[in-house]
Amino acid sequence: MSTGSYFERIDAHRYKPTAHAGGAWATDEIHFSPLGGLVVHAIDRHLAERPVTGGPAAALSRISFDILGRLALDECEIRVETLRPGRTIELVEAVVRIAGRAVVRARAWLLASGDTTDVAGGAPEPLTAPDGLDPWPMAEHWPGGYIASIDVRPVAPPTPGRTTAWISTPLDLVAGEPSSPLASFVALVDTANGIAVRQSPAEWMFPNVDLTVHLHRQPRGSWTGLDTTVTFGPAGHGVTSTVLHDTDGAVGHAQQILTVRPQPGN
Repeated sequence: MSTGSYFERIDAHRYKPTAHAGGAWATDEIHFSPLGGLVVHAIDRHLAERPVTGGPAAALSRISFDILGRLALDECEIRVETLRPGRTIELVEAVVRIAGRAVVRARAWLLASGDTTDVAGGAPEPLTAPDGLDPWPMAEHWPGGYIASIDVRPVAPPTPGRTTAWISTPLDLVAGEPSSPLASFVALVDTANGIAVRQSPAEWMFPNVDLTVHLHRQPRGSWTGLDTTVTFGPAGHGVTSTVLHDTDGAVGHAQQILTVRPQPGN
């Protein structure tokens, strides 16, 4: 792996994934975690190019991703449009296409920012800081370039269905381009479904078909904290629920719905 990024830009809307973006369920697919960050990166670019309205600053406060099909480790195109413009509330949509087929559809709400320091409260306690925690070699349990690229540091020993861990990466999201703290943060969130496995992925499949992130504060720094619980139901469905943290404290929540089924032959 000679490159130091997950993607390389081809033109204004197209990107080439590197080997570092390889998936965990299939190494010839894109792991959704860096792809989710790339979508936010494209949204950031779209917002920066729009006309200045003069209204209050807006922050991306919710983004929902629907995964519509196989994410082949191939060139992808991302197009972003504003669905609902507004001075205080705005909705944008991004569509990812691979080989001409829509494979991800994302919608993001942007909300005007203001000073609510006097009434802020209700967030969970901060996690133990990642400095001094021992790394966890997730590559012993999951294949793929993405898993091999990340630094995972559990706050406590992982248990089936329950793990709290910090995730970081030394790689750029897009080669030669700065990415926002939010894009870099979101690029690690989908890892949640792989840190708190209830059953061995060699025996059971439990891929997520969506990811929704709600934020009450914009994340900062290079670490994404995942306080994750995985629940399997009795009829083939599951949920991965995560409280999201940066090193200053909680920033929001993430949810992933899972399709749970035995691996072929089990």
